[in-house]
Amino acid sequence: MLTDLYKTICQRRDERPEGSYTARLFEQGEDEIVKKVGEEAIEVILAAKSQGNQRLVEETADLAYHVLVLLAARGVSPAEVEAELEKRRR
Repeated sequence: MLTDLYKTICQRRDERPEGSYTARLFEQGEDEIVKKVGEEAIEVILAAKSQGNQRLVEETADLAYHVLVLLAARGVSPAEVEAELEKRRR
């Protein structure tokens, strides 16, 4: 699922279809993408503290999406992150 989402994000990055939120993020630049990652991380924390599990799931999905956008902006694949996690597994 995340691999497919990443591919779609890269497609939007490359093609910039009109009306695409993802394309708009890329047009706004890396600073805006990083800002969105930070905002979503805070929203995950708030959801975990007081908004229930469904809201936590929703905000975590938002965070994962924006992190994938950041990775795509930097040319980093999810496989690289997976490889790093694999190295850390004991």
